[in-house]
Amino acid sequence: MYSRTHRIRALFLALGTIAATLFVSAPAAQAYEPVDIVHTEKVKVGPYNLTVGFSKWPLRAEQSLDFTFAPDGGITGKSGTLTMTAPGQKAGGGGGFGGMGSQLARHPRKLSVWGLDVQSLSTEGKWSFTFTISGSQGQGTGTLSGITVLAQPGPPKALSWSVCALPVVGLIAFLTVPWRRHRPARSLAALSY
Repeated sequence: MYSRTHRIRALFLALGTIAATLFVSAPAAQAYEPVDIVHTEKVKVGPYNLTVGFSKWPLRAEQSLDFTFAPDGGITGKSGTLTMTAPGQKAGGGGGFGGMGSQLARHPRKLSVWGLDVQSLSTEGKWSFTFTISGSQGQGTGTLSGITVLAQPGPPKALSWSVCALPVVGLIAFLTVPWRRHRPARSLAALSY
């Protein structure tokens, strides 16, 4: 019913609408939430003073948060490593984040400092963070110990998984009942007589 010209105009109108929507929504999609530091701890790492920032306090196991590591004078001309040791593990024993020491990198949403973006600590107890920083004043090592991580927030994992499994069990039961009533084998057997 519509002519070819009408179809082409409708197509261009639709493409223009899509392009305008993408152009308008692109800046909003690229925006990111800033890192809000709610608690800091000071660490002496050889000749360097380091401020460790946490985006949530108190810390809880399995709860995602941001860590920032800001040496006095900034990170320019410095490099560092971090070893996070979980409760009950020896320092540098491969536990926690980093094991033998992971290179500190810029925080992806706060480029002026080092940091970890959306990390969580796996177990409750006393954690320690060991830092090694190299810079113009030489190399230094320091440890922030006794960081208390509380129990995981929310209900216990077993209860959470049980509640989440209920819809799947219900779906299986819902599909099994009609299948048993109308099994294909029974239907074929009835047709063959």
